[in-house]
Amino acid sequence: MKTGIIDYGGGNLRSVANALRALGQNPVIIASPDEIGDSTHLLLPGQGEFGDTMQRLEKRGLAPFLKNWIAEDRPYFGICVGYQILFESSEESPETAGLGILPGTVRRFQHEPGLKIPHMGWNSATATRGDTRVWQNLGADPYFYYIHSYFPEPLDPAPVVAETTHGTQKFAGAVESGNLFACQFHPEKSQDAGLRLIRNFLGI
Repeated sequence: MKTGIIDYGGGNLRSVANALRALGQNPVIIASPDEIGDSTHLLLPGQGEFGDTMQRLEKRGLAPFLKNWIAEDRPYFGICVGYQILFESSEESPETAGLGILPGTVRRFQHEPGLKIPHMGWNSATATRGDTRVWQNLGADPYFYYIHSYFPEPLDPAPVVAETTHGTQKFAGAVESGNLFACQFHPEKSQDAGLRLIRNFLGI
């Protein structure tokens, strides 16, 4: 097993790399398809705006590569915007298409009295499918760290493994399908629960 972190010029690479090293991995940073080498597991730590992220991935030739990688059911872990880009479109950048791996749209939180946007800080994620290959040994309502104003709204609920509620608005906190796992929260900032999630993804 060899882990690779996708560098599109905008993710929080250091924290993810540190989390992987804490699990005994020596991750490589990948800025183009030519640098994949013998990587077996890819992680994409997203940070920033949907449209800008997609443009950067396209510019580096990583968007079509990732579509093929995921279509071949090779292990992919998307974090925050790395989760959102799996969908077809986003209200944040209506003119920009996502990877279209999963049907659905990324929505912005609706304003409601007393609700803080962005959703920032610790919140629970409720398991919707019990234990799966990646979502296991976490308990019913583990806490993770979030910072976001947008969230995916999948058309197909089947891949959803956890839901999160902010105010009165419930959203898909994480999805899992085959060797694909992606989440809106930041496991690399979520202490033991986050490390457990990454460990499960790696199968160690």
